[in-house]
Amino acid sequence: MALIEINDITKIYRMGEVEVHALRGASLQVEEGELMAIMGPSGSGKSTIMNIIGCLDQPTSGRYLLDGTDVSQLDDNQLAEIRNRKIGFVFQTFNLLFRTSALHNVELPLLYSGRVNNRRQRAIAALEAVGLGDRIHHRPNELSGGERQRVAIARALVNDPAIILADEPTGNLDSKSGTDIVAIFQRLNREQGMTVVFVTHDAEIAAHTRRIVYLYDGRVIREEAVAEPLIARGASADSPVARGDQGDVP
Repeated sequence: MALIEINDITKIYRMGEVEVHALRGASLQVEEGELMAIMGPSGSGKSTIMNIIGCLDQPTSGRYLLDGTDVSQLDDNQLAEIRNRKIGFVFQTFNLLFRTSALHNVELPLLYSGRVNNRRQRAIAALEAVGLGDRIHHRPNELSGGERQRVAIARALVNDPAIILADEPTGNLDSKSGTDIVAIFQRLNREQGMTVVFVTHDAEIAAHTRRIVYLYDGRVIREEAVAEPLIARGASADSPVARGDQGDVP
């Protein structure tokens, strides 16, 4: 059974008398342990399908199974519980609280989900897993863009989710920092078996994955396996990110 099964999903937004068909019968599957990308131009439905996969929104019609659970008709409270337990999000804009430390930012999902046991230790382990063990008490304004995104990845990891959804995760970064971030995702997938889905318009980011699904006008028009995914080599050879020895993901 696939980790994610989306069957004939539609999504219609109504603005007064106007209907916007964001998804028009999209179907796809994501297997456990995949590293894949969803690509498409602006207006293709990428953000909408990410919101539905991430249980941030509900489809107008169709069926969505996440890890065997039909989430298509769940209410807001049930969707929030699913998000807290099964999904980690990484966004282009980081979405960090700037007045508090990296450590507290990473602890927040544990507080929301009620997992208070060993909260601090789990958050520290997640930050160490992305090479920020020496920056845990720094606030976001004391970190570079790449370091902020690493905090966001640690926050996504800390609840041990079934899947990480990364929405344009390198969009606000320079090429070196972006490559470092991709290297982290590749290592987490390779060594920890983490399921990662990139939502991107960037063909170079997609080329670092193993499968690409193409959206156009609200439909999946094709998909392809990546025969030889690019290996991100942005991290220096002696850095924790390159060595992959930051500690275990919690």
